[in-house]
Amino acid sequence: MDGTGSVGVQVAPPGDDGVDPGGGSPGGGSPGGGGPASGDAAARPSWWRRYVGRFTLPGCWGALILACFSFTPSLLPRGGFLQGLLCGITAAIGYGLGVWFAAMWRALADRPARPARPRSWLVFVVVGSVAVVAAFAAGQYWQHEIRALMGVTEYNLVLVVASPVIAVIVFCLLLALGRGIRSAYRRLATLLERWIGARSAAVVGWIAVAVAVWLVVSGVLLSTLSDMANSAFSVKNDTTAAGVEAPTTGLRSGGPDSLVPWDTLGYEGQKFVTGGPSAQEITEVTGRPASEPIRAYAGLESADDSEARAALAVDDLARAGGFERENLLVMTTTGSGWVDPAAVDSFEYITAGDSATVSMQYSYLPSWISYLVDQSKARDAGRDLFDAVYDRWLRLPADERPRLYVAGESLGSFGGETAFSGEYDLRNRTSGTLFAGPPNFNTLFAEFREGRDAGSRAGEPIYKDGRTVRFANDAAADIPPADKPWDGTRVLYLMHPSDPIVWWSPDLIFSEPDWIREVPGDDVLEDMVWLPFVTFWQVSADLPFSTGVPGGHGHHYTTEYVDGWNAVLQPEGMTDADLERIDAALTGD
Repeated sequence: MDGTGSVGVQVAPPGDDGVDPGGGSPGGGSPGGGGPASGDAAARPSWWRRYVGRFTLPGCWGALILACFSFTPSLLPRGGFLQGLLCGITAAIGYGLGVWFAAMWRALADRPARPARPRSWLVFVVVGSVAVVAAFAAGQYWQHEIRALMGVTEYNLVLVVASPVIAVIVFCLLLALGRGIRSAYRRLATLLERWIGARSAAVVGWIAVAVAVWLVVSGVLLSTLSDMANSAFSVKNDTTAAGVEAPTTGLRSGGPDSLVPWDTLGYEGQKFVTGGPSAQEITEVTGRPASEPIRAYAGLESADDSEARAALAVDDLARAGGFERENLLVMTTTGSGWVDPAAVDSFEYITAGDSATVSMQYSYLPSWISYLVDQSKARDAGRDLFDAVYDRWLRLPADERPRLYVAGESLGSFGGETAFSGEYDLRNRTSGTLFAGPPNFNTLFAEFREGRDAGSRAGEPIYKDGRTVRFANDAAADIPPADKPWDGTRVLYLMHPSDPIVWWSPDLIFSEPDWIREVPGDDVLEDMVWLPFVTFWQVSADLPFSTGVPGGHGHHYTTEYVDGWNAVLQPEGMTDADLERIDAALTGD
């Protein structure tokens, strides 16, 4: 079967999906399949033949079906532009699937392609118009419901109205791209027929074009975009945020006597070492005597490679007296070197400042770009930093060692996990771990989730009766299994039901995940269903906007850290009122 979808090896002339560009049959007849068209009609094709005839009816039906499905809800609310983009992408996929299924049917029926009759197009237009209006209206209702669940008030009516136009533009661009690739294949196959057989030429042509497209996308396009992004974000890394000045205390990297120069910390590193509550602020919030927290950090320009940066950060931590504190936190950053202030601030409040935190940068790029191009750097940074801390920690007398904790959010949790081989390694080498919003591809997270106890939910799994590792949608409530002991080291994963970073996976293209089959979480609509191709693109589109929702939803973790650290640290005498005051301090309420 060739590129036209008909049986045989002859390459079809340029047109659209085995249909003559004029809208007639491949043999040049009229749309109705009667006798040959007159010379005048061939010379002056009608508007219908020139434009509508460029599309196949099966492809249009496929585009219509997936376009309507694209309005179904996903995890987060969608604006008009994003909905238009999603609709255009899924419609283009649907068009391709429609053409492919029609080609398969023709191959089974052993008949050539035939143009659709005008009456069939009329039925499509009428049904399609009603279906699109109904889908659009239902989509707006679902989006209203999701915004209400999350307390989102932003709504751009202009973009919502413009979304169908955006969808058509995206659909046409993707269709033109696909036709360009197909045209390249046909030309190459025709050229190869001079030296090899037609069937071989068709196969070799497809392989060559597919490889060329892959190399362009992965080797040229992604590499170029990565270099451009790296250059752009490296410029920001060399700047200092407004109001941020070098520390005046030796308890922070970049301050007096620090081994790490201030101007090498980078944009996020400088914010980290100058942020957080002071001893006085901790006392005011908790009502307890507090110490000044220690923060150590190494930026990308602080040393030449990951191992050297880790060693420098740990040396500066030791210089500041970090190993003499009661609690020591190893925090793996996200791509740009960002450390979630809520994660460390809440740790310092709950430990009354008797703490030290160490972290380091491994990329200039934001987390979602780092995920695509810098996964190996995140892995190396997490492992190198913990190993450097643990090596120094082991050399201390057993009764003088601080309690050792590990934490990370998003890609930071991915890096933090890489220092450990499994549950027992986490239990034996740390005093506790807190990971928030772990990406679906995290090795240990996937191992614990997939190895969950029978009967437990993927959305809040139970692993080995919760003896070490537990998962919480809401750490303020009882963390399941509440009726089982949780002794010794506690490892806790925080994951919102509506966090796309937790649930996104390429498997969404072809298979329904357990978390969609289950009863949804509190901030996920019951109307969300899995649809091949559609759900994958919906959740993919949620990723860049995962933090643009109120705290407690999506990938926005704030006060959850307070309850999470309270569960992991198990501080004595901490009351609900204390936790509420810390919550208020973090949110500024």
